Amino acid sequence: MKVIIKCEEANHTCDKTQYKEASLWEKIKLNIHLIYCVACRKYTAKNTKLTRAVDKAKPKTLGSQQKAKMEKALRREISK
Repeated sequence: MKVIIKCEEANHTCDKTQYKEASLWEKIKLNIHLIYCVACRKYTAKNTKLTRAVDKAKPKTLGSQQKAKMEKALRREISK
C-alpha cells in the first residue's frame, strides 16, 4: 500500500476534497503529504480559502432554459 504521494496527486486529492469526492484513504495520504510539503500546504490553504469564499457568496446559476437560450444565441453568432 502506497502512503507517500507526489505533489501532483496531492493537489488532485485536495481538489477532490473540495468537492467532497475524496475517499478517506485519499484524505489520509493527503494529510501525510501535507506534513512535509510546504508548497502543497499553501495550495491547500488557498483552495480552502477559495471554497469558503464561494460558499459564503452563494452564487446563483442560470436555469436550463436560460442556458439553452444563451447557447442558441452563441451558436447563431458563431455561424455568421
